Amino acid sequence: MKHLTVYFLLALQGVLFSFSLSAATPQNAIAYHDGNVRFSVLTDGVIRMEWSPSGSFTDDPSFVAIHRNLPVPKYTVQNKNATVVISTARMKLKYKKGQGPFTKDNLTITSAKGMFPFQWTPGTIQKGNLKGTDRTLDGFEGDHNIYSHQDMKLEDGLLSTDGWTLIDDSKNFLFDNSEWAWVKEREHKDGQDWYFMAYGHDYKAALKDFTVFAGKVPLPPRYAFGYWWSRYWSYSDKEMRQLVDNFHTYNIPLDVLVVDMDWHYTDPGFGGWTGWTWNRRLFPDPAKFLGYLKSNDLKITLNLHPADGVAPYEEKYPEMAQWMGVDTAKQERIPWVVSDKRFINGMFNKVLRPMEKQGVDFWWLDWQQWMYDKKVDSLSNTWWINYVFFSDMERNRDTRPMLYHRWGGLGNHRYQIGFSGDAVISWKSLEFQPYFTNCASNVLYGYWSHDIGGHMFKGGDKEILDPELFTRWMQYGALTPVMRTHSTKNSVLNKELWNFKGDYFEALRNSILFRYQLAPYIYTMARETYDNGISICRPMYYDYPEAKEAYDFKSEYMFGDQILVAPITTPMQNGLSTVKVWLPEGNDWFEWTTGTLLKGGQIIERSFTLTEYPVYVKAGSVLPLYNRVKNLNSNSEEIIVNIFPGENGSFTFYEDNGNDKYYANEYARTRMYTERKENHLTVTVGPRQGKYRNMPTDRQFKIKVLGSAIPETITINGNRAEYEYIGDELALLITIPQTACDQEKTIEIQYSTSIPELNDGIVSQFKRFSKAITALKYRDAGIVLTPTMGATEATSIALTYSPERFNELIETFKRNYSQMPEMLKEQKLNEANSQWFMKAIGWKK
Repeated sequence: MKHLTVYFLLALQGVLFSFSLSAATPQNAIAYHDGNVRFSVLTDGVIRMEWSPSGSFTDDPSFVAIHRNLPVPKYTVQNKNATVVISTARMKLKYKKGQGPFTKDNLTITSAKGMFPFQWTPGTIQKGNLKGTDRTLDGFEGDHNIYSHQDMKLEDGLLSTDGWTLIDDSKNFLFDNSEWAWVKEREHKDGQDWYFMAYGHDYKAALKDFTVFAGKVPLPPRYAFGYWWSRYWSYSDKEMRQLVDNFHTYNIPLDVLVVDMDWHYTDPGFGGWTGWTWNRRLFPDPAKFLGYLKSNDLKITLNLHPADGVAPYEEKYPEMAQWMGVDTAKQERIPWVVSDKRFINGMFNKVLRPMEKQGVDFWWLDWQQWMYDKKVDSLSNTWWINYVFFSDMERNRDTRPMLYHRWGGLGNHRYQIGFSGDAVISWKSLEFQPYFTNCASNVLYGYWSHDIGGHMFKGGDKEILDPELFTRWMQYGALTPVMRTHSTKNSVLNKELWNFKGDYFEALRNSILFRYQLAPYIYTMARETYDNGISICRPMYYDYPEAKEAYDFKSEYMFGDQILVAPITTPMQNGLSTVKVWLPEGNDWFEWTTGTLLKGGQIIERSFTLTEYPVYVKAGSVLPLYNRVKNLNSNSEEIIVNIFPGENGSFTFYEDNGNDKYYANEYARTRMYTERKENHLTVTVGPRQGKYRNMPTDRQFKIKVLGSAIPETITINGNRAEYEYIGDELALLITIPQTACDQEKTIEIQYSTSIPELNDGIVSQFKRFSKAITALKYRDAGIVLTPTMGATEATSIALTYSPERFNELIETFKRNYSQMPEMLKEQKLNEANSQWFMKAIGWKK
């Protein structure tokens, strides 16, 4: 059997950051215990199975299982002379006593009645593992490594279509009971220490169960969900200031500024890959530089390659040498040994913490040197350094700990942000990343941070940055866990948005603005990750486990509970990208960027311009969104409650302090819901429930109804209200007077009984037609539009200016658009221009 063997698994208390050593299972959860065997029921879907030849069992927290002292689930035990049978709501375990280690001859587990059927014995081969993730995308073009010429083999994950998973924890390290829990080896390694998970096809239940005994996914600070700028480049202080100024000039939001390794000296005799001393040639006064970034509300992270230790030329070498008892006269390098607690304490106290006090918010651990610790045999450096840095932040900060680093193995979900490494710039790489990201949720590693746009060219410096590829990667990046652009030190990899023109600039900028628009929704989904172990980007089979398409459409994914994404990963043909999309049955789906309501339960081919993207919202959804924000530092921003076409919907908006460590118990929720009755729509924003530190007492809300006609009347809490109409989006916008958050707001919207069809793609037709008219003028600068052409192009703005003409304008536009060839003939366009125009708008009869 290819078990899910767990190596070097670290875990730590999910959120209040006090590492608990009370991992011993309560006695009433131990269903059976004899001289060599112990069975403990952790949840109704998880049983711990231990066999010890010496009769000594492990109660200390292991690197994988830190929470065994749990509420005891319901179970029954039948203890007979020769066998013991333990039954829970999900499985039945049968064990023949006194027959040595667990084998297929003495141990059987079967599924409970009503679950997806399975039968397991030790040695059973798992056939349908849905995979997890891999340590890095370094050197990969798609799933193929250009250096090793090997294809990626994703590790097995926690989920399988078989309906069960076995985790072998028998040889993993343990934590000691010191104040800062540290690694220790097991005294007895000749036993069996297994965790059996039974879940059928309820994949979400399995992930939740894993967090129960292996720890939650800590909630990152809210700023982590904004835009990160990163580039491997020897920036100077002045260049960084110019960069930040350009973000302001172009009104592009920014939350995190990543400073790659050139923040420290890199030349021989001063530094190298490893460095701990600011490069004063580039940053003459690091404290003032960091202060400038702080004055711009930015969070800062610096790149570290710590493997080479501390060299004699480092500024902090004398202090570290004294701390470690090293003779400075010998000028010996102090080696990096992450398992050495004294050394690590010195690194934090003498080297890193002073920089944190100056303004460094978290660290980028760009580890890529050697895999195992130099003192503790088989201890993964990647894994242990994650624990050390994360737990140090827990112990010494009031703000939430965060780092981004490479994947170290199952259980690494406790260290949030993953740095996926140096992927090749190509369409193949873009095509692979959605699947790679989706699978990572199967091991709860749901916060991958990719080098959006790719890291390096496969063919060297002769390549150029394909603006279409970069644009589609950015559009996908806006719908990934962490939106961070990055690239290698190459002069042609200028991913600053202001280097692009026309539709490329529009699409790139809109991708970042869309990311910020989604921030309230994304942050609410991040809370779900903490509560239930369900990542923001999740495979379709979480929600549709019995649908074959959920497994076949590997790149498609749910982005939270309400949004489906079908990424564009191939170049356009004739100005349009074509995507085959599976829309699951159970509800209809609103294609957001085109304004098209589509039936669920079908596979459909859809086409998109460069500025459009395949984002589908469950019909009737209610989503709280931002409008325009500078970044995610503020917690009192205006909320636009978006109402999507469809039946009744609801959403519970989550909020907390944003960067404190008390969110487990200090947070607030606001329920928003709709009720539709014929031509009447009621929108309710309920009273906020809960509280947290520095919570705003009131907030500005607006209601935005997409695919809306002009209403006859609107009331807010019984009082007549005005509205705006946004013609380009066919959207109704209602401003609610700013009131206390603990007060309910009820909006009543009455429509006419006569409303034309609005959700058939007319929003996309508005945009495409206007862009084509502009492009046509560049083909023929002297063109004079006919009244029909001019009126058709002006329809969306006419709706904004003259909403009382709504039905007339919509019906006229539809008629003109359906007669496009005749309208172009009336415009006296030649055949070539007519054909070009219809292709540009994607016109079909």
